[in-house]
Amino acid sequence: MTVYTPRRAARVLLVDAADRVLLFAGTDPARPGHGYWFTPGGGLDPGEGPAEGAARELAEETGLRLTAAELGAPVWSETVEFPFDGVWYRQEQEFFLVRVPSWEVDTAGFDEVERASVSGHRWWSLAELTATDERYYPPDLPALLTRALAAHRPTADGGAAC
Repeated sequence: MTVYTPRRAARVLLVDAADRVLLFAGTDPARPGHGYWFTPGGGLDPGEGPAEGAARELAEETGLRLTAAELGAPVWSETVEFPFDGVWYRQEQEFFLVRVPSWEVDTAGFDEVERASVSGHRWWSLAELTATDERYYPPDLPALLTRALAAHRPTADGGAAC
């Protein structure tokens, strides 16, 4: 029987003006051949709310500094079970959509685990995600991104139509 460690997390769908989403390339230290792409974000600190955690993680992992209020409401949530570094997690996570005209990713805020397990990043279009054989999480990211972008279209004044 698998024993799961409970974890709460917040993730960010960081999308540029070309509707490409930022993903990091990672590996599980306990399974070096298990490579995958994933969205910015991570575990919440004790007492931290999802928007606060998403803002903190976004700053640490990309250098983009936003307030929790600027993130708005989550666009999706899920509970996932997965192993990482020999531990099985049951993670409740919420996703926030952040649109930027463009962004030069700065990973200087990575912690030790991220420096050891993340090998790069890139911006992915929906067409590239749909066509790739590479593993990414969440596995239904193209559908999630399509729904989130449709619900949060930019308006002519730079805001979002929700």
